[in-house]
Amino acid sequence: MSNKNLMSTVALPYAEALLDIAKNNSSLDDFTENLSSISAILSESKELRELLFNPIVDSTLKKEILKSLFINQVNDSILNFLYILVDRRRISSLNVIIEKYLELNYRLESIVIAEISSAVDLNDLQVEALTKQIKLMTQSSKVRLIVDINPSLIGGFVIKIGSKIIDTSLSGKLNKISLYLNAN
Repeated sequence: MSNKNLMSTVALPYAEALLDIAKNNSSLDDFTENLSSISAILSESKELRELLFNPIVDSTLKKEILKSLFINQVNDSILNFLYILVDRRRISSLNVIIEKYLELNYRLESIVIAEISSAVDLNDLQVEALTKQIKLMTQSSKVRLIVDINPSLIGGFVIKIGSKIIDTSLSGKLNKISLYLNAN
């Protein structure tokens, strides 16, 4: 089992519990917004990530840092949830837990998640056009795009919707040609 699969397996029960708390409190939108903000803060601050995810750092210090950052900024239930993750030494899985939570929440709200890897940064018109096409393909009224820049694609993009992959990248086409030539 790969490290990412293991992290996903560990993260899923926590994400499900968090979703249940959000539903019981009728706070799905608040939780989603708060968790997205926490994720953004973690992705922007390497020092914070290193401190929180370091198993040697004392859990009391981690809780104090979380409290100073997020008190009156996020829902109290989320802050308590972060404390539980610290106590159970699962705070290093926070990003994956947030990812899983968002995935479950989008599924609950019938939002299609499309992961797009592109060789270059997409402009607003391209994102809008892709969103329209994905809505047509999936017959969904709501689509959430997760865009990732991957220069190794050389050109084009790869779209992943659930288990379906659409590869229009230059590197993908070169791989197909290579497989065809090697087969003959």
